[in-house]
Amino acid sequence: MSTIEPTSEPAAIRNHDGAVHASLELSSSKWLVTSLSPGSEKMSKHVIGAGDLSGLFCLLERIRARAESQLDRSVRLVTIQEAGRDGFWLHRALSSRGIESHIVDAASVAVPRRRRRAKSDGIDGEALLRTLLGFLRGEPRVCSMVKAPGPEEEDRRRLGRERIGLVKERTRLSNRIRGLLAAQGIKDYAPLRGDRRSRLERLETGDGRALPSHLKSEILRALDRIELVLAQLKAVEAERDEQAATSTVAVQLCRLRGIGPEFASGLWLECFYRTFASRRQLAAYGGLAPTPWQSGLIDHEQGISGAGNPRLRRIMLELAWLWLRHQRQSALSRWFLERVGKNRGRIKRIAVVALARKLLVALWHYVTDGLIPDGAVMKPA
Repeated sequence: MSTIEPTSEPAAIRNHDGAVHASLELSSSKWLVTSLSPGSEKMSKHVIGAGDLSGLFCLLERIRARAESQLDRSVRLVTIQEAGRDGFWLHRALSSRGIESHIVDAASVAVPRRRRRAKSDGIDGEALLRTLLGFLRGEPRVCSMVKAPGPEEEDRRRLGRERIGLVKERTRLSNRIRGLLAAQGIKDYAPLRGDRRSRLERLETGDGRALPSHLKSEILRALDRIELVLAQLKAVEAERDEQAATSTVAVQLCRLRGIGPEFASGLWLECFYRTFASRRQLAAYGGLAPTPWQSGLIDHEQGISGAGNPRLRRIMLELAWLWLRHQRQSALSRWFLERVGKNRGRIKRIAVVALARKLLVALWHYVTDGLIPDGAVMKPA
């Protein structure tokens, strides 16, 4: 029986594309540039300070000039970087200088599956470079490239994402107040009600005492923060509604019963701002595609992939429950009720995920082709 001896040295690669390829490994302290010139097998590594854009341009131009002098012709620059905390500003800066730039989903880059694998910026830079060369050769499924939004598209999303953060902050503060009062035997206080301050003055502990002074002061300061969050939520939602009114897609979605400005704006900005080649691609983008596990006699489903856009997935799961309430006569709701029947718990939760995937596809056909979901009820004009 033959054995395969593992090696720590990666196989040499040769750049036949006629371009200078470079990977950018970005961190908060430094940038590592790994480059490969045409006809070469040796990767060059250069370190510059984080955020040194002029230094990066000078380095790339110096690498390109060296390659052009060796080949006696002009060559192009192709770069790759991972999608991360630096966003898309560097991609736009590179593109504005005529440099072909690609952004890759880091989770889609293949890595060794040994129990302990070495990791360093240098190893990651080489892996990114090999991934770029495979992608440019047209190798199928070598990685998933990220479609960079335009500056206007990226800025439009801020309102919806800010609102999510504000709602989480409101919930956190409300739960904190409830927890403080529960420790004193008070169970029925609602921090989000309009009379929250007057009711706080009348509260007594479970054993009949007035609220301790320091506890009351802490709750009053928490109420100040809640009221600030509520005011900011109101301003953000008003701006969101004004923005959604200018979108044909959002207005079209709002005509369906059960879909309001929040869902319509979220679907427009997180999903329907781009085009999809098929319903499978759409479901994969939302992380609602199935994940099979097949090997030999083993064949079972692992559930949804969970990849893609997590905000879109959250929107669709919430909308699926609302769709069952407001669109009970639609074909999708009837399919769900026939499939689930009187079952509860896990089976119902699994079925609602399938409903969310079907509903996403139906809404995609609605906004692109004008096909109203079968049996769906529209709001009065």
